[in-house]
Amino acid sequence: MRRERLWWCWLAVGSVATAAYYLLPSDGLASNLGYDAIGLASTALILIGVRLHRARRPAMWYLFAAGQLTWVAGDLVWEYYMYVLDREPYPSPADYFYLSAYPMLVAGLVMLMRGRTGAGRDLTALVDAAIVAVGLGLVFWVFVMHPIAADSTASAFERAVGVAYPAADTLLLAMLARFYTGMGARSRSIRLLGAAALLLLVADIAYALMELYSDADEGILDAGWLMSYVCWGAAALHPSMRTAGTAPERTLGARVGRSRLVLLAVCSLLAPALLFLPGIGSDHVDRLTVAGGAVVLFLLVVVRMSGFVKQVQHQADLLEDLAMADDLTGLANRRRFEHALRTALAAGQTQVALLDLDDFKGVNDRLGHGVGDELLTVIARRLRAALRPEVLVARMGGDEFALLMPGETDAGADRIVARLADTLNAPVSAGEHELLVGASIGVTGADGTDDPYEVLRRADVAMYAAKAAADRPRRYAAELDERSDEQARVGAELRTALDAGQFRVVYQPIVALPTGRTVAVEALVRWDHPEHGLVPPDRFIPAAERNGLIVELGEWILRTACAQAVEWRAQHGVLAPARMSVNVSARQLAEPDFAALVARVLEETGMSAGSLTIEVTETAVFGGGQAVQTVQDLHDLGVRIALDDFGTGHSSLGLLQTVPVDVLKVDKSFVDSITMAGRHAVIATALIQVSAGLGLKAVAEGVETAEQAAELHRLGYELAQGYHFGRPVAEPSFLVPHMSGSTR
Repeated sequence: MRRERLWWCWLAVGSVATAAYYLLPSDGLASNLGYDAIGLASTALILIGVRLHRARRPAMWYLFAAGQLTWVAGDLVWEYYMYVLDREPYPSPADYFYLSAYPMLVAGLVMLMRGRTGAGRDLTALVDAAIVAVGLGLVFWVFVMHPIAADSTASAFERAVGVAYPAADTLLLAMLARFYTGMGARSRSIRLLGAAALLLLVADIAYALMELYSDADEGILDAGWLMSYVCWGAAALHPSMRTAGTAPERTLGARVGRSRLVLLAVCSLLAPALLFLPGIGSDHVDRLTVAGGAVVLFLLVVVRMSGFVKQVQHQADLLEDLAMADDLTGLANRRRFEHALRTALAAGQTQVALLDLDDFKGVNDRLGHGVGDELLTVIARRLRAALRPEVLVARMGGDEFALLMPGETDAGADRIVARLADTLNAPVSAGEHELLVGASIGVTGADGTDDPYEVLRRADVAMYAAKAAADRPRRYAAELDERSDEQARVGAELRTALDAGQFRVVYQPIVALPTGRTVAVEALVRWDHPEHGLVPPDRFIPAAERNGLIVELGEWILRTACAQAVEWRAQHGVLAPARMSVNVSARQLAEPDFAALVARVLEETGMSAGSLTIEVTETAVFGGGQAVQTVQDLHDLGVRIALDDFGTGHSSLGLLQTVPVDVLKVDKSFVDSITMAGRHAVIATALIQVSAGLGLKAVAEGVETAEQAAELHRLGYELAQGYHFGRPVAEPSFLVPHMSGSTR
């Protein structure tokens, strides 16, 4: 118990001794000897503390004690010159002792820092400390070090010694910056060490400033040095000193507190701020020093930001883990399935089956979505129970499931899906209903291809063939590719449709939450076929991309949308949507002169670049190359870039490191179940936090109900889009808030 109380007893005694010091005649021998006594006591107590508490890193404490003793030796030498020789030389041998103490203290602090963080750990705190040290060090140079170095009345040796003191203080400043920007939990002993070093630094800086700019009595600063002595000793007497320099920091999280952020911002701006001070701009040395410091600060900020990017990537990896499972059924989702399929194709033979429930929409319409969801859950359980563990089962979306059978033969896969079809024909209990739900199953191998999307396409073709024939599972064969023939016919008609003006541009509002005010619109294309009526985009866009007509069609859509935006602005002024979003395909981005085309359209229509948003999919820019360069060129024009269907493509958040993005359009799949607790709510929350951290806007897509809109606003989303706010039409009503609409 006595050992635990020694530190505060010394703290109290030392504080009283410091106060008593000022009762003695100033500059007298008694006051100087009292000053020395406190320093010697601090040195002795450090050594006692090492023995008493069995410090695990005694070398660190011996360095602190050596520093105190060296200072006391310097004081004794100076007093010998003053009181015995009656001289006050400068520099004197005492200065050698004073300056020699700093490296010992700094070395001890280095051991403390390395022991607490481990070599190479906590780079973020190290960079933050460097930013603080460089920023404050520049101020120290301008106001203390340079005036001393530029003093023409002193000899070169005197100036060198004079500069050595603030230089040593700058080194001490760097260590304190590292100490106080670290994110670890500090023991009482470590906090006392920090206080001791801080008191020393403050007293040194105040002394230097008073010497240069004031005639005031510096004796008041002795309190700072004396209390520094006291804190060194108290730190060694506290029981927690035993583990000081050995216990690793407990990371408190990656968040940067507001005070720390303000400190870093202020220190980063000190260099340019100093250039505005009178006399700095005309002083060549100060100007060069401040410029060099500004460069160092810039590089440190770049390093700090790279660390932030790595942190975001780590969060991206966590989000990917969350995004690999279907929230409703617990099965793998499309994203995980595609990854696994790519791996299986690289390993060798594999089989894939796609399964689509028959008349699932009718179940939803007749019995409600709750029964439909329960049906999907029961089907998922049946699939898992009927298949071997090595078969990956995934819900691809809606009522579509997929099976991945690595290493399986054609015959083996056919037997598996045949048994599966029989299993699914059994009645399903969902709610209070007994349902008979069949399934259309298509199966394929990977003969002649290693492209996962081609394998899925073949399975899809086989599945729709099974659905059309309403018979047993179908295996893919080349003759089933009549869909390709249909696409060829559609492609041939596209040329005529474009020339005949059969395409229409419709606009869907993007609204602000919670008001529902239209702040932007997205331009979408529709084909008004003279015989077949409105043809959905998924029927003709793939054909247009395949035959290259998407480039010409895309230019027409872009020009039409920009002209419409300008017309609305002229008619409605500030009530018109502030921005127009236009979708761009991968084929368009591959055109080297696409950015120049956009610039030309903007100039011809009179629309500002900042009012245009180009939406690109993750798949379109995943491969890099010309597509990413085109996006960069568009961004350089001032056009905003939106990443569409975010979270469903390749390496979602990883693309943010290579593609300049302003807007994230969060995919509808994350919004559908936003009102229910689960992975989608967690992912949606994480995405809005990441977008806010990166300074990006997030738009929630596919909002169909008021409940979804309210929940999204609660999570922090400011922008949303979906049928709840309005369907795509040629003339949207954006003069009033869109807070209602179809929920289907």
